[in-house]
Amino acid sequence: MSGARTRVVSLVPSLTEAVAASAPGLLVGVTDWCTHPGGLDGSGAVRIGGTKNPDVERITALRPDLVIANEEENRAPDVAALRAAGTEVLVTEVRELPQALTELDRVLVGALGLTRPRWLDEAEAAWADVEPAGALRAFVPIWRRPWMVLGRDTFAGDLLARLGVHNLYADHAERYPRVPVEELAAAGCDLVVLPDEPYRFTREDGPEAFPDRPCALVSGRHLTWYGPSLAEAPAVLAAALGAAR
Repeated sequence: MSGARTRVVSLVPSLTEAVAASAPGLLVGVTDWCTHPGGLDGSGAVRIGGTKNPDVERITALRPDLVIANEEENRAPDVAALRAAGTEVLVTEVRELPQALTELDRVLVGALGLTRPRWLDEAEAAWADVEPAGALRAFVPIWRRPWMVLGRDTFAGDLLARLGVHNLYADHAERYPRVPVEELAAAGCDLVVLPDEPYRFTREDGPEAFPDRPCALVSGRHLTWYGPSLAEAPAVLAAALGAAR
């Protein structure tokens, strides 16, 4: 990839925040799920649909220099359609923290030609200083009706492992297995970790299914996003985990 990028469409909320925090004004299109930083709707960026159903015609009409996507969050047919229309697409892959830091550098510095942002160095330093407080066995629901949990090879699972939380389903054959709530309720664990996205678990919606287990309500943005939130994620997540014990 070469040449200055002045018109960028992001199909990933994490990357939207990363680009907007590093170079305000580059984004001309973002998804309906892009919520950070605040003020996106007043920045001139056009909403182009969801991460799973982007409006390809609307995106191409924006004449972007680059579309940034993710192999998990976005569908291969949509990426293929954009490329077939002559749009350049950079697809990231993020399964663990070091990979996230490398991919963020690839997007911001390599593809967009920006100076490496300070927040990226701060995020790397924050996680380098993490010392797990202890070993906890937990499972991590990400959806209900049906119940789904974090399985193998996930970015969120890697972050939790670095904080001393062992995911009971880390060796499952699937990355996001469906597990009957009866099985979850009977699981031998120290803690249930309930993020507020993609399903919005709250004190009134989630913990009641596991009355005999402590439940940690955690910020989904700090657990699953790879962007500026990574700099404060260790402290935010550790506080939520500690409060539940």
